[in-house]
Amino acid sequence: LLFSRAFVSVVHHGAHTDVTELQNRRPEPRTPVRVSRSVKREVSHLVLSLFHRGPALMNPGEPEQLSHALHVKETSSSLLLVPSSSWLETHHQAFDGNLSLALSASDASLDFHINPWHVMLLLSGTVIALENALVVAIIIYTPSLRNPMFILIASLATADLLAGMGLILNFVFQYLVSSQTISLITVGFLVSSFTASISSLLAITVDRYLSLYNALTYFSEKTLHYVHLMLVGTWGVSLCLGLLPVLGWNCLDDASSCSIVSPLRRSNLKLLASSFFIIFFLMLSLYFKICQIVSRHAHQIALQQHFFSPSQFVATRKGVWTLAIILGVFGASWLPFALYCLLGVREDPAVYTYATLLPATYNSMLNPIIYGYRNSQIQRSLQMLFCGCLPNRTGYRSRSPSEV
Repeated sequence: LLFSRAFVSVVHHGAHTDVTELQNRRPEPRTPVRVSRSVKREVSHLVLSLFHRGPALMNPGEPEQLSHALHVKETSSSLLLVPSSSWLETHHQAFDGNLSLALSASDASLDFHINPWHVMLLLSGTVIALENALVVAIIIYTPSLRNPMFILIASLATADLLAGMGLILNFVFQYLVSSQTISLITVGFLVSSFTASISSLLAITVDRYLSLYNALTYFSEKTLHYVHLMLVGTWGVSLCLGLLPVLGWNCLDDASSCSIVSPLRRSNLKLLASSFFIIFFLMLSLYFKICQIVSRHAHQIALQQHFFSPSQFVATRKGVWTLAIILGVFGASWLPFALYCLLGVREDPAVYTYATLLPATYNSMLNPIIYGYRNSQIQRSLQMLFCGCLPNRTGYRSRSPSEV
């Protein structure tokens, strides 16, 4: 049959057979008949000879011989040649009249296009999941890391770990198991994870402020009670916001109400963006108060010692720069996407959404570096882990977030 396809190409392009003359030979169309084996052998033999010599070197009379091979009997009115190879590209060549030469095949070529933005989000989610999984494992298996500060860092790492897994699952479900229900669940999972991540950052900021404002009573049961309340509030609010699109607050039934992040409604996305700005301004005000407390403490120490030592100045400046880096990374990562959630419309190009969403995921990639790997106790646990040593069960001296 493959030879027959090549034969048709020769007839139309190499031999220049007069199709119009062939059409006029039959007065009326009739049903196609099966081609006999002898005709197939004859066509195959002629095509093989043409493959060796080329259509330009055909002997005289071969075009008529090829055309004669097509006319099986007087009862045959058309010939249908169907190659069975599924990977062939479909072609249909039909002529009006009683002669019909058609090549048809099932087109199994896959038009599988992957969005490059989805690949970048997948890579970002993979790195986020690996980084934060290591932080969570270290905090769980290190007995000394049990104070409120590390509990909140573990909450942040868990939220970012879930966000990374959500990005990976979103890619898998989008290309393998595409459905509206799975899309709603994935979007709700991502909303809950990123909301928990941002809320955990606010909880860490509150904890740092309390460690400076109530330095004498920080290591008490009251502080641990506050931390548990913040954890319950953080994850409770995040779970509720993630369930809203799943429970019906979506735009599947009304496409005109969709936002730049389908299937979230514009009102839902504006609520999330407004919540981000509230958290951002709370963090900004708390870090400003932290800077004031640190400066006042440094000034009081300098008055007691009658001079401001260079080491104290360096430590104070380092603390201020650390706070500036924390706020700068958080704002640079999330502010573009939050602003676009408020100002963008559904008709805008999708590239704007991806270009602002991708940097937002980098915040979850940098959080374990800022809050985890820079910590001396976590660094010591990492050294034990990679050196193959067992963690020290004696425990380290507990340090407050202000010292960290």
